Amino acid sequence: MELTCLHNKLNFTPLPHLSPPFSKNPNPRIFRRKRNNLCLTSASDTLVAGSRKELGSKKDDEFGDLKSWMHKSGLPPCKVVLKERPSHDEKHRPIHYIAASEDLQAGDVVFWVPNSLVVTLERVLGNETVAELLTTNKLSELACLALYLMYEKKQGKKSFWYPYIRELDRQRGRGQQAVESPLLWTEDELAYLTGSPTKAEVLERAEGIKREYNELDTVWFMAGSLFQQYPYDIPTEAFPFEIFKQAFVAVQSCVVHLQKVALARRFALVPLGPPLLAYRSNCKAMLSAVGNAVELVVDRPYKAGEPIVVWCGPQPNSKLLINYGFVDDDNSYDRLVVEAALNTEDPQYQDKRLVVQRNGKLSVQAFHVYAGKEKEAVSDMLPYLRLGFVSDPSEMQSVLSSQGPVCPVSPCMERAVLDQLADYFNRRLADYPTTLNEDESLLSDPNLNPRRRVATQLVRLEKKILHGCLQATIELIDELPDHTVSPCPAPYAPLLK
Repeated sequence: MELTCLHNKLNFTPLPHLSPPFSKNPNPRIFRRKRNNLCLTSASDTLVAGSRKELGSKKDDEFGDLKSWMHKSGLPPCKVVLKERPSHDEKHRPIHYIAASEDLQAGDVVFWVPNSLVVTLERVLGNETVAELLTTNKLSELACLALYLMYEKKQGKKSFWYPYIRELDRQRGRGQQAVESPLLWTEDELAYLTGSPTKAEVLERAEGIKREYNELDTVWFMAGSLFQQYPYDIPTEAFPFEIFKQAFVAVQSCVVHLQKVALARRFALVPLGPPLLAYRSNCKAMLSAVGNAVELVVDRPYKAGEPIVVWCGPQPNSKLLINYGFVDDDNSYDRLVVEAALNTEDPQYQDKRLVVQRNGKLSVQAFHVYAGKEKEAVSDMLPYLRLGFVSDPSEMQSVLSSQGPVCPVSPCMERAVLDQLADYFNRRLADYPTTLNEDESLLSDPNLNPRRRVATQLVRLEKKILHGCLQATIELIDELPDHTVSPCPAPYAPLLK
């Protein structure tokens, strides 16, 4: 396969190839380094995807498909098959997914992948190095795995892991809705998220990846076992940032977080795991470490040919989109955050701070508003906001001497608090360039671009939560006994953002 130069570096990213663990070199800097021209290397040396023709090269037939290779390498008989669904982009090959090979019942073990076919930091670095790397607080496990994969890619077909990496190349980091993480979207595509706090989260995550990239050379110097067989440039000279970001996002989309294991094994790349397995928020099946393997026990019956789903953990849709490139309409963990803060210019700020701390809150408090629980969330915010509106020192002393989050509530204060909340929710809704009805119209278009579709799904669900909060607030205003009362002035009202 030929590499198109870095003109196409924003196209997504086949991942690198891994090799079996190797012995340590106490000083990885002793061996000779050679420089590489990225525009002249083969696709096996880089992370830029080739064309559909290249990805489907018959030269790879000798390796067989992923499952066949795994069986040859120690995978016991299992109850799943690889199937495919078409890609929205005809330039890319169809997306593979894991389906039941036979009728299944809840509690069935569908596969058992031995640790010899699982990639973890324990295999990459060794326990003693992992602890040192992670305590620097500069590099995450994902960054270490991504760097390892990028160097391993340069080993090409010599890698024992070539068939697995080829499968990851094929998936191109696409989730179950055929979409990559917005970390790889263009600026114009990120505009689909205008009004959503997720857009700022994407930009913040991208900055974090950049900071980790700048620390990559630390790993090269610290981890002799990782680089003994790689006579290449140090990371920041061997790989431009965009290549690292693509690899990082790809690892992020397929890594499994194992429970009740050592630190060095908690993040794992498991063939037959994501992205071949679909995530669902209302599913309880998880990949689990059992002895010397990782297994999957299903939580529901399946008919032969049905896709297998696993739980993605208690993540809101913003995290599902950033991490895996999809949005779940039935996500009971979906939520928005309302941040309330006591006004630091308030002469009674310190007293109010003591009161909120006594009641388990902070001077800057994040209130989580879950989908379907908007009324409860608004009720939870009210005592905090009422405290912020207290201005009379004698009333403040009464609050300090009381037990619990009790504030004297006058009709004008309650109206002021509720008006502030209603204005806040209206402002947040106005930040979106489209309405709920316009979102529904967009989603009814079967030809809608996949990235626009998932972005529209996300902002639509966010708006529903905000509308629910606004409706709950308006209902409380309607229940006030006297609507002629004007809101109390509040020179030091709490801040909402």
